[in-house]
Amino acid sequence: MPMLVIFTDLDGTLLEQGTCSWTAARPALRRLARLQVPLVFCSSKTRAEILFWRRRLGNGHPFISENGGGIFMPPGTVAGIKGLPLTDGLATVALGSPYARLRAEFVRLRQQLGVPVRGFGDMSVAEVAALTGLSLFQARLARQRDFDEPFVFTGGDPGRFLRAIEASGRSWTRGEIYHLLGNHDKGRAVGILLGRYRKQHGREGRRRGQPVVSAALGDALNDLPMLRRVDRPFLVGRSGGGHAAGVDLPGLVRTRGSGPAGWNEAVMALLDELAAGKAAQRRGPRP
Repeated sequence: MPMLVIFTDLDGTLLEQGTCSWTAARPALRRLARLQVPLVFCSSKTRAEILFWRRRLGNGHPFISENGGGIFMPPGTVAGIKGLPLTDGLATVALGSPYARLRAEFVRLRQQLGVPVRGFGDMSVAEVAALTGLSLFQARLARQRDFDEPFVFTGGDPGRFLRAIEASGRSWTRGEIYHLLGNHDKGRAVGILLGRYRKQHGREGRRRGQPVVSAALGDALNDLPMLRRVDRPFLVGRSGGGHAAGVDLPGLVRTRGSGPAGWNEAVMALLDELAAGKAAQRRGPRP
């Protein structure tokens, strides 16, 4: 089987929206662990949140935080990380603008336009928990921002504020809520990390001639840049039914199930397909 690298969103994808349960994904998670397939968390969650979920899920692979704002790589996992700055012992590539700068620009735009909009920086831990459905502990981690400001509108015309963000040279995306970003997205971060995996695998597997196959799973519009950068994109169904609007590209597979059940469905099918291809390769052409 070729080397497989899987990138995955967390909320609403690997983790059930609201409950954060991953029970339905356990069969695929166990199979990935047996096969030693890198599973890269690529989320709008903060570094602090993802470190928590890596511990809970026993994940030791690189990860991407805050919609592609930061890439964090444990030693020995990918090529080209020697000499990079360390954060929590992880080699770090910062693609996003510092949160303090984004926050200042967010406040300035709000004041200029008079648009009723609130970011996480305006909210208490309890307010973030009420808005997101997170526990107080998780909401505290969610407020430890490095690269993006989540925000919600409390009235007025959202389009006016979003256009002003674009005119200022920044960008925005939307998962469950809006996010103000710098010059980054999940796709750019995935592309950089994939390049490092390919370089590492080229060193270890060149004689076998095995390619690196990439897959990604997401459930929302902010996942579209990530899905565009991989060989096998999957859009996981939403808990209320259907799939996220505006997410479409050639080769996209939409799961029947939602959340971790849909995630498990997609990963198991992909592994079965790759295993079948490997078996056929071993048998060789029919006479």
